[in-house]
Amino acid sequence: MMGHSWLLPSLAGIPAFFIYFVASFAALAVFGVLYLRITAHHETELIRQGNAAAAVGYGGALVGYALPLARSVAQAATIPDFLIWAILAFVVQIVAYWAAKRIVPDISDRIAKGDMASAILLASLAIACGMLNAASMTL
Repeated sequence: MMGHSWLLPSLAGIPAFFIYFVASFAALAVFGVLYLRITAHHETELIRQGNAAAAVGYGGALVGYALPLARSVAQAATIPDFLIWAILAFVVQIVAYWAAKRIVPDISDRIAKGDMASAILLASLAIACGMLNAASMTL
């Protein structure tokens, strides 16, 4: 069947897709949990209370981490290779949080009080660092 000759090569990539998708989702989940423990404010509790600033700050960190994860999936030769880049991306996000705390020392207290300016700064730094991190990844 000549009309379906494209199908088999496409299906051959499905196992790798699932492996890398599950690995990247797991890395994102681990990052999300550890990030919650590292920051001085309690994002999930604040988000449940309707604190938009906490959601913006935390969401920015998740996006900032997902950007280099996506790049590492695209370029990693193996899962261990992917995990090395995932760990590096984690470190970069912690540095972004630390930098935000240097700029606004009481950033966690401000976010807990709903200060959107602090949350936007934190999210912006996280996303910017994630973009630079992803762009800097080379084989």
